[in-house]
Parts: sequence; structure tokens; C-alpha cells
Amino acid sequence: MKLLRVGTAGAERPALLDAEGVLRDLSAIVPDIDGELLADEAALGRIREAAEAGDLPELDATGLRVGPPLARIGKIVCIGLNYHDHARETGAEPPAEPVIFFKAADTVVGPYDTVLVPRGSNKTDWEVELAVVIGRTARYVESREDALTHVAGYAVSHDVSEREFQLERGGTWDKGKNCETFNPLGPWLVTADEVPDPQKLGLRLWVNGELKQDGTTAEQIFAVGEVVRYVSQFMTLHPGDVINTGTPAGVALGEPAPQPFLKAGDVVELEIEGLGRQRQEFGQA
Repeated sequence: MKLLRVGTAGAERPALLDAEGVLRDLSAIVPDIDGELLADEAALGRIREAAEAGDLPELDATGLRVGPPLARIGKIVCIGLNYHDHARETGAEPPAEPVIFFKAADTVVGPYDTVLVPRGSNKTDWEVELAVVIGRTARYVESREDALTHVAGYAVSHDVSEREFQLERGGTWDKGKNCETFNPLGPWLVTADEVPDPQKLGLRLWVNGELKQDGTTAEQIFAVGEVVRYVSQFMTLHPGDVINTGTPAGVALGEPAPQPFLKAGDVVELEIEGLGRQRQEFGQA
């Protein structure tokens, strides 16, 4: 299923995109799309049954904003340097264990919302990423195979980063990762049953129409199942938590000087095979 949330920011309603590309209203069946829903197999079953029976009313998508596909996100765990080609382009050694940092849940915006270049920023960068959405509590998971059973679904994530804040201002990466609007998510949450192999997904990103990233999750150093397993050794993952699993080569940081970092007025488009496409215009904070 392709689950999404539509409407003005803070007042989104749950919806489903059916196999014909028609937007369907879920608000009579479930109050929202969040961790509580993803952990409720009976509620998900009711959505499937209603969709198969053709009982869901159509929504007029004209002019309708698409919000983040997940409400009340608990935490966003991010994996750094998780693609072989991205590590090479930045001159970094592939890590022996996953690099973990966090983004605050309030960085999340819709897939077509404006992204703000922070005040004082000269190095705002792009990163297309596969987001993993947890549907079942994961605590000390023992195997990669079992880890995947804790995944509710997948989505497109844009891990926008400010490289000077991240790498040149001391401390941890968090300063360059948590600026306002720095995590567009969506357009859909695609349930795990529709993604049989998360290691066979193409990822692409364009800046002002120019293709910058063209990679595949097959290049991941740590596969999705291993990422979920590994993270669960250090923290409990709850339904509604999100893991951003890293970005392939092609970021501005990896280009020769002068690096083409983002500025107000730029347009970024990104997509992951089967998971949808985003588009953001960049403004000034």
C-alpha cells in the first residue's frame, strides 16, 4: 500500500494512493498514519480490505498539499557514510561500523514544501536517502533477517545538510543536520510487502534539472537489515521511528571547487524507484 497524508500543515488527513493512482480518503477508517497505526495489524488489515473492496471515497487532489506520510515521528536515526561510492568521493575510509547521528523530528516537512537555507549558510547540500519506517518494536534484534520483520515500510527522504555547520564548527554533526525544514519526507510510505528487496532500489537527484546523484542501494556498506539490527543494540526502535540509511555519491561536498552548494531559488528533485518523487524550491530563512 501507498499511505500518505494530505492537507495543510498540522491538519493533514490520512489517505491512500490506489493501484490506478487515485487518491482515496482513509479518515473514516483510521485517525492518522503514525506509529500506533503501523503497529496495529488489524487496522492495516481494515485499510487493505476497504481498498480491495473499492469502499474508500475518492479525494480531489487538485491543489491539495501532500504532507509527510508519517505523523508523530518518535526519532530519526541517521546513518552516515553508508555508500561505498559516497565514501570514495569524500575521501573517507569506509567505516568499520555504522556511523550514527540524529535529526530531530521537527525537521520533517512535506515532499513539496519549501526548504530554507539557514542564515549564515554557504554550504547547504543535498542527499537523497532511503528512509526505513519501523512498525514493530526492535530491541537487541539478533539477525538481519529478523530485523527486516520490524520494518513497516519505506519512503523517500531528503537529508539536507549544512556542511560548514556539520564539519567545520566543532562538535558533532548535529548542527549541520537539524536546521529548520532539513528533512522532506514522502510523498508516500510504501508498505514493506511492496518492497521485496530494499537493496535493489535506484536513487536519483537533480539540482535545477541537472542530474547529480544516480545510485543504487546495492552500494550500501551496511544493508537495511544490518542497519536495523545494529541500531537496535544501542537503542530501542519504536513503531513510528525512522532511519535514514545514507546517500550515494554525487553530493556537492564531493565535487571539486568551487562546489555548487545550494542557495535560495534553487530547485531540487529526487526520487527512489517505486517510492515516489519529491520537488523542493529553496528559500532563505
